[in-house]
Amino acid sequence: MIPLIDLGAQQARIRNKIDAGISRVLDHGMYIMGPEISAIEDRLAKAAGAKHCISCSSGTDALILALLAKGLMPGDGVIVPSFTFAASAEVMPVLGAIPVFAEVDAVTFNLDPAGLPAALSAGRASGARIVGIIGVGLFGQPADYDAINAFAAAEGLWVIDDAAQSFGASWNGAKVGTLASMTCTSFFPAKPLGCYGDGGAVFTDDDDEAEIMRSCRIHGMGKTRYEYDRIGMTARLDAMQAVILDAKLDIFEEELTMRQQVANQYADRLAHLAEVPQLASQATSSWAQYTVKLPAGCDRAIVMKTLADHDVPSAIYYPVPMHRQSPYSSYPVSADGLQITDALCGQVLALPMHPYLEAATQDHIAGALATAIAAGSASAATG
Repeated sequence: MIPLIDLGAQQARIRNKIDAGISRVLDHGMYIMGPEISAIEDRLAKAAGAKHCISCSSGTDALILALLAKGLMPGDGVIVPSFTFAASAEVMPVLGAIPVFAEVDAVTFNLDPAGLPAALSAGRASGARIVGIIGVGLFGQPADYDAINAFAAAEGLWVIDDAAQSFGASWNGAKVGTLASMTCTSFFPAKPLGCYGDGGAVFTDDDDEAEIMRSCRIHGMGKTRYEYDRIGMTARLDAMQAVILDAKLDIFEEELTMRQQVANQYADRLAHLAEVPQLASQATSSWAQYTVKLPAGCDRAIVMKTLADHDVPSAIYYPVPMHRQSPYSSYPVSADGLQITDALCGQVLALPMHPYLEAATQDHIAGALATAIAAGSASAATG
């Protein structure tokens, strides 16, 4: 089976540096908050163009830390797309707040600025005090933060960029990490920049918010150990994961270029078969996933089975929107109804995507997809 994501090919390039770095951690024994943490935070902040990087234990914890720094209170509402991974929405209920689900753009899959007024109206009608917006850079492409920030400023809302999948991308020449007042990312192994476990980070230029998050990730610790300034949590990145990230950062820019080349080659091979991803004119992408939209009526289950029969894996990101998930069904939904979100969940399909995907392998994937779509369309026609 062709790997959906090939971490082995990447590791072969950086294994010596990883082994040396882990050996250093084993020698000095500072596994938690060792010197590797401040070093990787400095590198990440420079890579993102942000003043502060606060590393943490996951992308989800990054969002929670950001919300704590924003002062999110129980009963507050935050607008978030429904077509996203659970973490983007779950962090609000965890803190007693309310996600308000908004519509996405049919082409970019990201939060549609034109749908924000309807989401804001629905949130306010529910009785929630709407305080902010979380945009998501889904599959690697940033959302339109020019328009999102303008709407937020007019309504007195803050904005957080959930860049779990889009770290390394840009919008209008500005790097992800600078597009909103705070940016959160994930270093889950499958991400374009991932460690070998869970990890995450928050980026901000605000000194006060950075101080709050550094305190909150260590139980709300104050200036002195075992003295606490606030309610916090355990959300630290460990030193060994910092070693992995340090090695991967050495080749990250090159891999982003390679990912774009893979995306270009896919577009050349697949555009006549399915609707391939399109970037906004202002955007670059980190290409965390390569997600196509299958032809209307095509039986996706048949497509996936046929692909598997040809040793091609595939995945659905995401089969059920958040507003239709049982734990979230009582939360406000944009007054425009989220028809695009529902349609995307029935059509999208992700194919193998990583920097080391060879052209010959993409040829095989394209041939398998052509066969699979033909089978899926025939099944739908006779079903």
